[in-house]
Amino acid sequence: MITATPVSAEPTPHPEAKAVTNQLGMWTFLATEILFFGGLFVVYTLFRLTYPEIFRQGGQSMDFWLGTVNTAVLLTSSLFMALADRAVRANQRALLTRCLALTALLGLVFLGIKAYEYHGKFAEHLVPGPGFRGPPGSGPRLQIFYFLYFAMTGLHALHMLGGLAAVGWLWRLNAQGRLNSGRTEPVVIVGLYWHFVDCIWVFLYPLFYLAGR
Repeated sequence: MITATPVSAEPTPHPEAKAVTNQLGMWTFLATEILFFGGLFVVYTLFRLTYPEIFRQGGQSMDFWLGTVNTAVLLTSSLFMALADRAVRANQRALLTRCLALTALLGLVFLGIKAYEYHGKFAEHLVPGPGFRGPPGSGPRLQIFYFLYFAMTGLHALHMLGGLAAVGWLWRLNAQGRLNSGRTEPVVIVGLYWHFVDCIWVFLYPLFYLAGR
């Protein structure tokens, strides 16, 4: 009688190896994002060197205080994201919940301020296109500045929405008791993404709000 040889199951990946793989995947993704935003920064630099006066006028027409407050809001959200990472390592689920909630709340505040700022630009007819009306003496080339402004800050806002969705996912995992000191990689990965988005804004802020000041 011939007996079948049992097929051995594939070895289960070690949790630490899986965590390293996940983090490496996130770093690879962030590297592609850096290349993407890096191209936009190069375009901004070329136009600013070509039309320095236009970018000076554009920077002076921006709401300095809205941009400054938004910068403080985003940096504070990064602080709470870092505290969330510390909380999960200490198995402090209640603290983790509060940190994630505050991170998401500050992210929403940032997007709310940005939406208010966008609305003001539309009301002032500072959106590139046929209806564009810049400040007196600015000329049509000011549209270059505002095109880059809407393109770069708009893409950043889309990344913020993705970050908020990821923080919501972490909040759900924590509510289900699936985050602890033995499983911290979801918080680490989302934290990397959140800090990356905040770093992009740290570069955008001086390019648009401090230009010409």
